[in-house]
Amino acid sequence: MIDAIKHVAFFGDRERTFALTDAMCAELEALTETGIGAIYLRTVAGAFRGQDVPEVIRLGLIGGGATPQEAARLVDTYARNRPMGEVYPLALDILETRWNGAETAA
Repeated sequence: MIDAIKHVAFFGDRERTFALTDAMCAELEALTETGIGAIYLRTVAGAFRGQDVPEVIRLGLIGGGATPQEAARLVDTYARNRPMGEVYPLALDILETRWNGAETAA
């Protein structure tokens, strides 16, 4: 069933798999002190917090099979200190896939 929440996108130097699994959603909630529904809604509305975007990407990478170390390195290199317009769409796609499933995600 995890295939239904997998998002594949180019990130860094190649296509990668992202998945906000239940465990990764719980970790995102703990890190942001916000429920996953509120994170999704504020991201869709463009009212996200600065830490939301890189954390969604990092945890999505881990849920997609990357090691925590690899995910942190990739996010530090390709998501932090970058224009939000470059990384926000990926975070939104990861959240959309978790919310709506891979078949209906944009």
